Amino acid sequence: MSGVRFTRRSLITTGSALCVTGIVGLVLPARAAGVAPTKSMRGGSNNYRPGAPIVDRIGGGGFWMTGTVRRAGDGAAMAGQRIQIWAHTTEGHERDPQSHGATLTDANGEFRLEMPQIVPAFGQPHGHLAYDSGEFETVFLRPVMSSSRDKTLSAHFVLQPA
Repeated sequence: MSGVRFTRRSLITTGSALCVTGIVGLVLPARAAGVAPTKSMRGGSNNYRPGAPIVDRIGGGGFWMTGTVRRAGDGAAMAGQRIQIWAHTTEGHERDPQSHGATLTDANGEFRLEMPQIVPAFGQPHGHLAYDSGEFETVFLRPVMSSSRDKTLSAHFVLQPA
């Protein structure tokens, strides 16, 4: 049986490493990097209408815009946050008042709003969403659909205090 030989140098080095690691672990505990805030997307604010009303549905429906709202840093779900949604649809252009509406997040920070089918505008089927209530920094999103035949589009907000 071969034995492990400890030299004075190996004991001091190992002991020092354990002490430093242990002390740093006590002084600076491990932390998650945190959840970074969402940045506004280029073109997201096009045809934005401040104060769009909260609605149960935009137009005749058939398409679902969904997503979540979370707080930057800890990623906590944010209930009661107002999200405005608008798009170029089978029933109107994104600049038309009837193509705009807002909804509120539920207790899990989730939102969902039914609207008419999104159709391509300038070659891309896309939606527009905005958080603009003032307590947190305004964020405009412009997610693009992978296909104009999709029946849902999802967008996620991580908000930073204003």
